Amino acid sequence: MSIKGIQSKDLQESVQPMLDTTKTLKDSLQIAARSIGTATVYPKKMHVALSPDMLAIDLAEYLVRKGVLFRETHHLAGKMVALAEDENKGMNELTVEQFQGVDKRFGEDLLGVFDYERSVELKDATGGTSRRAGLEQLDVLKKKLGDG
Repeated sequence: MSIKGIQSKDLQESVQPMLDTTKTLKDSLQIAARSIGTATVYPKKMHVALSPDMLAIDLAEYLVRKGVLFRETHHLAGKMVALAEDENKGMNELTVEQFQGVDKRFGEDLLGVFDYERSVELKDATGGTSRRAGLEQLDVLKKKLGDG
């Protein structure tokens, strides 16, 4: 058997990586299911583990909403993370003046970026982290699994 331009041996060689990938995916899903099934969530510990540098992308998105290109905002957010580290502070502890010392486009409203719940809720697209998006994803999964 041959397909125009492709030899049977070429097809045979492409099957093994696909089978390997399928096995790896199956094994990974089994591990994930067992891990999630036995996981214990500690919301208070999770909250304590939050740190302002986790919101660096939100800082970049803040400037994007002001019309700055993302590739530039990414660089500026990195400078702010570095400044906070140099000062041994969280980014949320830096002053507006310190932000404006890096870039004048940071405004008085930038401190609103350092709100973890707001950050989660801003990701409201399909597959996002907002409560609405999460509930939507659960509904889709329940329907696919026949539980809804």
